[in-house]
Amino acid sequence: MTRAAKLGRLEDAISIAVLGAMALLPVVEVAGRAFGGRGIPGSIPLVQHLTLWIALLGAALAARSDRLLALSTTMLLSDRLRAAARVITGVVGAAVVTGLFIASLELVRVEREVGGNVALGIRLWWVLCILPAGFAAVGSRLIWLSSSGWPGRLEAVVGIAIPVALGWFPSLQGTTGFLVTGSLVLAAATVLGMPIFAAIGGLALLFFWNEGIPIASVPEETYRLAANPMLPAVPLFTLAGYVLSEGGASRRLMRLLTAVVGWMPGGLAIATTLLLALFTPLTGASGVTILCMGGLLLPVLVRARYPERFSIGLVTVSGSIGLLLPPSLPVILYGVTSQLSIVDLFIGGLLPGLLLIAGVAAWGVRAELITRTIRTPFRIREAAEASWKAKWEILLPVAVLASYFGGYATLVEASALAVIFAVFIECFVHKELSLTRDIPRIAVECATLTGGFLIILAVALGLTNYLILAEVPMHALELVRTYIDSPLVFLLVLNIFLLIVGGLMDIYSAIFVVVPLIAPIGAAYGIDPVHLAIIFLANLELGYLTPPMGENLFLSAYRFDQPLTTLFRSTLPLWVILLIGVLIITYVPALTLGPLSLFAD
Repeated sequence: MTRAAKLGRLEDAISIAVLGAMALLPVVEVAGRAFGGRGIPGSIPLVQHLTLWIALLGAALAARSDRLLALSTTMLLSDRLRAAARVITGVVGAAVVTGLFIASLELVRVEREVGGNVALGIRLWWVLCILPAGFAAVGSRLIWLSSSGWPGRLEAVVGIAIPVALGWFPSLQGTTGFLVTGSLVLAAATVLGMPIFAAIGGLALLFFWNEGIPIASVPEETYRLAANPMLPAVPLFTLAGYVLSEGGASRRLMRLLTAVVGWMPGGLAIATTLLLALFTPLTGASGVTILCMGGLLLPVLVRARYPERFSIGLVTVSGSIGLLLPPSLPVILYGVTSQLSIVDLFIGGLLPGLLLIAGVAAWGVRAELITRTIRTPFRIREAAEASWKAKWEILLPVAVLASYFGGYATLVEASALAVIFAVFIECFVHKELSLTRDIPRIAVECATLTGGFLIILAVALGLTNYLILAEVPMHALELVRTYIDSPLVFLLVLNIFLLIVGGLMDIYSAIFVVVPLIAPIGAAYGIDPVHLAIIFLANLELGYLTPPMGENLFLSAYRFDQPLTTLFRSTLPLWVILLIGVLIITYVPALTLGPLSLFAD
């Protein structure tokens, strides 16, 4: 076995162990409270700090498989230009990650001198060692993947020297020319496919260094990942969704939905829309839903005589909605970032989320009325058998969400219960997964996905901190209020702005970078913060389908082997329907705030 293979197996094993501990400790905590009156001392801070580990380990796994989140622009380039772009992004990416590595070493040194503990005698600087180790692993893989040959990789290695060399030129600090040049280089590299976390982290390093502030401030903000009590729910809910998806839950739920609504006009299209929309918040990313379930659902629609282009569009769009429903990770992350109640966000997003789903389903009904597709006759026996087969999948979200909303468990504990419940269902009830063979593989895949966007959060916290220190939100507020007086006009401009953001940036990056800018502006115009959150999330949800960089358009083109032009045409009618839905959500705040007022009463 090669050294790289041994390192890969070690990374996999540590990731599996970390996720396992994150799932088990909260469950033991719940059981301890229920039967003994107390849980495990120090378990909560341990789980929080393990989130930092899964972020860096997952980023290393994502870099290993070339799956760090990046713009899909390279798909538009020729093979020769794509190869050149990878070398360029390798150089810039290596420079940024080397800067993050140096800054992390400094943070570890400082914390070692301070000598703080996490819990159970575990020293804080031991935990923080994952920062330089993780950035070193990511950087080395960016260099390795920058080219298929050693000449290109050696060019990328040059990037390591850039942050070191900057220390020899302190006269560059505080100069506008250097700041503008560095920002343009990062922007160009991002357009050429550099991972988004490197672009955000590079800007944070650039701004702090240019102001003469120690760059250790960037990883110091990254440590805030371990201080947030809600964030561990993100990888845990993702893991539960992956287990359900791999265990065949989608087949059982599709059978149930088809048996219940298949007799209706457009019944199969409605079932497809509901299944994909409900699975998207469980898996944590809409693209995952399309990749995992698109191959299952598209042939079913085509066999029922739905036109192929319509079917591709329906699967692509249905896999892009549902992010307003619990336990959606973007909703959780928005609440974490803006310090809003996650319960309020889920309650406020319920009717807007159902509105968007209903709009897509209605288009499916229209298609059936035009093409006269094959319907599934309603049979009580089939509906009863399908319900019995899917009873555990139905019970899981009900039980988990009831434990959280009912106050019996925290959000993290509810997410851990979801993992244990999902593993029990798929390994011991349906027996479609092996506890020793399949669950470790799924855990590695989950770590890879969550690490891909948690690493963005890790560096975005540093950039956000700089923006706040520089009073950028206040300056933006002054600028907007100079030209816009009406809240209604502001909302229209906000929608246009967010559509552009959604077409150029993934939803996780936008939450961490854009929300701190627009939140104070929305408050100044009297927009309820929960309403603003739902407007933001609905627009970014639509951004998955918005050219030129709509992520799910590229993923769907890859999954179904179709040109992008075909995807544009097949999704355009549904895009217009969703746009109308977003405008309704924006200008009818009662959809969001009405349910909140009912629960408040």
